[in-house]
Amino acid sequence: MDCRRWEDAMEVERDAIIAALTSVVDGIAATFGPVCEVVLHDYRRPENSVVAIAGSVTGRRVGGAMSEIGLRMVARGDEAADELNYVTRTDAGKLVKSSTMLLRDSSGAVFGALCVNVDVTAASEVHALLGALAGTGTAPEEPPVTTFGDDIDSVVDVMLDAHRHQSWALLDRSGRLDLFRSLDERGVFAVRRAIEQVAGRLGISRASAYSYLSQSRKQANTGGHS
Repeated sequence: MDCRRWEDAMEVERDAIIAALTSVVDGIAATFGPVCEVVLHDYRRPENSVVAIAGSVTGRRVGGAMSEIGLRMVARGDEAADELNYVTRTDAGKLVKSSTMLLRDSSGAVFGALCVNVDVTAASEVHALLGALAGTGTAPEEPPVTTFGDDIDSVVDVMLDAHRHQSWALLDRSGRLDLFRSLDERGVFAVRRAIEQVAGRLGISRASAYSYLSQSRKQANTGGHS
C-alpha cells in the first residue's frame, strides 16, 4: 500500500473510532449524574476539537476548542500519555477532577482524547468542613487554574498571559528562545494563526516570531543552550 492510500486508511479508521465513541459520551455522563461532563476531542482540528459533549462542568459546546491540557497533549504528539485523576480549577472557581484518555489509531498515532470532568467543588467543601470540625483539617494545595473555552484564541491568550511578567524588551537572546520553547512545549503553536497572535502580543514581526520558534526548536532537538 502506498503512503497516500495508507494515510487515507488511517483517516477512515480514526473517523470510525470517533463515531463509535460518540454514543459512549452520553452513557458515561448519565452514569455519574449532573456533576459529570464527558468530552470527546478530535485533535486533528484543535480550534474546533470538541466533537461530542455531555454534561456542563466547563461550559463548552460541540465545535469548541481544546483546553491548555489538550494543547499540551498535541505538543507531545505520539509520546503523550494518559493523564488520570488530576485536579484543576476553572476560571469560574469550580474544582474539577479530570482524566484525559488518549485515542490512538492502529499505528499508535495520537489523534484525539476522551475526557471526563467531575465537579468536586461541593465534595471538597464538605471535606474541608468535616476536617475543620474534627480538628484535623489542613490547607490543601491550591490546584492550577485551567482555561476551558470554545474560542481557541482566548485559551492561547491565557497561556501568553502566564509569561507577561517577562518583558520581551528586557529578555536576552537566551531568554527569548526559552520563552518560545516554553510556549511550544505547551502546544501554543499547534493552533493556526498562533504565530501571528504571539507576535502581536510581544510587539515583534511575524518573521521574527518564526525565526525565534525555528531557533528554539533547533536548540531543543540538539540539546544545545544559548
